Amino acid sequence: MAPPPSTAVSPVVALIIRVITLISLVICLIIISTNSATTYTDFLAIKVKSTDFYAYRYMLASAVIGLAYTLLQTAFAIFHATTGNRLGGDGFALVDFFGDKALSYILATGAAAGFGLAVDLKRIGIASDAEHNFLNKGNAAAGVLFIGFIFSAVSSVFSSFSLPKRVT
Repeated sequence: MAPPPSTAVSPVVALIIRVITLISLVICLIIISTNSATTYTDFLAIKVKSTDFYAYRYMLASAVIGLAYTLLQTAFAIFHATTGNRLGGDGFALVDFFGDKALSYILATGAAAGFGLAVDLKRIGIASDAEHNFLNKGNAAAGVLFIGFIFSAVSSVFSSFSLPKRVT
């Protein structure tokens, strides 16, 4: 009788998913860290940066944490794709699985915080085009972070396939 087919994903496919996640997190980081607007009133100009809002700070922090983790995991995926051997064996597969799960939740909540802030600020009422552009850039960064979450979640599913099978 032939052995059952393997459900493990090709290391090259896992590497591609990690690289797409990495690229989306870099794009999010660039957009959110350069986002600012200047609003003019009768007597003064008010400059607003994305780091002035806690939700955007959280989004920035989640992108940085995700970038660090994904960069490390991308290096491990390159090693796995080139040598065919998994670094750390089955024990590292558990770390990979739980790390991917935690990262997915961090990225999802970071994107949700960015979207939520934009909705709340638009509900207050925005007058100038600069404020609209500021919120639109925040939404763009949250959208790219959400794309990063999707690919991180796919990577999490792939890492669950690599878990050691336990027979009881």
